[in-house]
Amino acid sequence: MSGEQASVVIRPYRDEDRDAVVALAPRLTEGVAAWRDADAVAGAVRGWVTGSLDRDGSDGHGVLVAVRDGCVAGFVTLATQRHFTGQVDAYIGELVVCAEVERIGIGRALVKAAESWARERGLRRITLETGAANVRARSFYRALGYAEEEVRLSRPVSIDDQVTSAVSGVADFELDAGNAASSS
Repeated sequence: MSGEQASVVIRPYRDEDRDAVVALAPRLTEGVAAWRDADAVAGAVRGWVTGSLDRDGSDGHGVLVAVRDGCVAGFVTLATQRHFTGQVDAYIGELVVCAEVERIGIGRALVKAAESWARERGLRRITLETGAANVRARSFYRALGYAEEEVRLSRPVSIDDQVTSAVSGVADFELDAGNAASSS
């Protein structure tokens, strides 16, 4: 691993990297919940990446690329983000490594560079999000010492549920709210 990793350089993004970085964006669709629309997911991840590239260098934003043998082999996008507690954290928006060079330390090097980016800005915590179904990414981050902090839950709502709610749910809620008010 160290011989292969030695040929990798992590550096700031340059405009000439754009096509190579955007070409890696589809990797971000891996591990997204199966019930999400694949075309919508693909469009969203492309938008995330191009948006991050467009904001690179502006206040609180950065993009780092991993270059191996003269080619972009991965990237990480960074921003500052205020947590609901008020603390400002560094935030990894996207982290991608080219499939052909996975498992040789490029992702780890990008995360370490992201942590340095945060440290240089005086930030004490770095956060990120990944899909619950992205088991490989969750294992990768866990191995680097990241702990899951929040969980998003999702449930489909069928058309029948919506019709039932529209007809009886509001009335039930109002009745329940009225009962609660009168019993106190």
